[in-house]
Amino acid sequence: MSSTKILAIETSCDETSIAIVENGTKVLAMTTNTQISTHAKYGGVVPEVASRMHAENITIVLNETLEKANLKLEEMDAIAVTYGPGLLGSLLVGVNFAKTLAYIYNKPLIAVNHLIGHIYANNLENKLEFPLLTLIVSGGHTELLYMTDEYKFKLLGETLDDAIGESFDKVAKVLGLPYPGGPIIEKLAKEGNDFYKLPLPVNDGTYNFSYSGLKSSVLNLVNNEKMHGKEIRKEDLAYSFQKRAVEEVCIKINKALDEYNVKQLVVAGGVSANKYLKEKLEDVCQKYNTEVTIPSILYCTDNAAMIGAAAYYLYQKKIYADLDIDACSYLNICD
Repeated sequence: MSSTKILAIETSCDETSIAIVENGTKVLAMTTNTQISTHAKYGGVVPEVASRMHAENITIVLNETLEKANLKLEEMDAIAVTYGPGLLGSLLVGVNFAKTLAYIYNKPLIAVNHLIGHIYANNLENKLEFPLLTLIVSGGHTELLYMTDEYKFKLLGETLDDAIGESFDKVAKVLGLPYPGGPIIEKLAKEGNDFYKLPLPVNDGTYNFSYSGLKSSVLNLVNNEKMHGKEIRKEDLAYSFQKRAVEEVCIKINKALDEYNVKQLVVAGGVSANKYLKEKLEDVCQKYNTEVTIPSILYCTDNAAMIGAAAYYLYQKKIYADLDIDACSYLNICD
C-alpha cells in the first residue's frame, strides 16, 4: 500500500495541536501545546486568550512536529485542518495557517469536522467495524449516531441544552473545584456514595440528552444545604451527580442496541476518558455482545492525530476544500 502522509492541524478550543498521520492510522509525530494552566485561572476557557495563544504557538508546534518525524512539509501529501465546530477565533488561527501552508507548498487542503475527528480517533488504535453506534461525549457536545459506512451518519439524538462535559465542569465550579472539573469530579466520586438523590436528566423515550436540569438540581441542593448551615459532602455529591449523568447515557445506549444491530459502540470526545462511564457502557454492551471502543487518553481529548485520521478518507475520495473556506463555530456532524 502506498504511503499517504497528512499534516493535520487542530485549534478548535484551547489545544494547539499538529500531527503527521500516515494512511489514516499511524501517527508519525504529534505535538500538542495545552493552555489549561492559563485558563484555569479564569475557571474556564477565555476565547480571546485562546486565539492569541494559538497564534503565538502554532509555528513552534509545527516545527517541533516536523522535527520529531524527521520530515519536511514538501513531503506531505495534504494539509488537513479542523474548520468547526469550536471557538471561532481559535478555529480561524488554524484554518488560516493551513490555507497558507496549502497555498505555499501547493498541497490539497482538507477541511475536517471536529466531531468526526473524535470518532475517527478510534481508527488510530482499533479498526471501525460497520454498522456501529457512535457516542460523542465532550464539553460542547453529547450526540448519538448510527453509522453504516465511512462518513455515513444518521443522527439519533443530541443534547437539548448543556452537554455532558459542560455539566461536569459547571458542577465542579459550584463545588469550588478548579477547572477542568471533569477529572476532579471523577476522582472525588471514587471516594463517595450515592447520598444525594438527584433526578435523571431526561427520560422521555427519545435519544436526546439534557443536562441543564441535573446541573440546576445540584446548584439548588448546594444552596439549600448552605442556607440550613449544612456542609456539602463533596465526594458524595460528585458520586451522585456522576451516577445520574452516566445513567442517562446508558439508558439511551440500551435503547439503541435494542433497535439497531451493530458490531461496535464507538465512544468519542473528552468525557470518554471517564473510567466510570467506560465501565457502565461495557456492562450495557455485554448483554448485546457488542464491542465498546474508546481511544486511549492521548486521543480522547482534542488532538491533531484524530483530524489526520478523519482526513484520510476524504483524501482518498479527493474531497478537498477551496482556499476560501472559512471557519464555522457551529457545525453539525451531518453537514
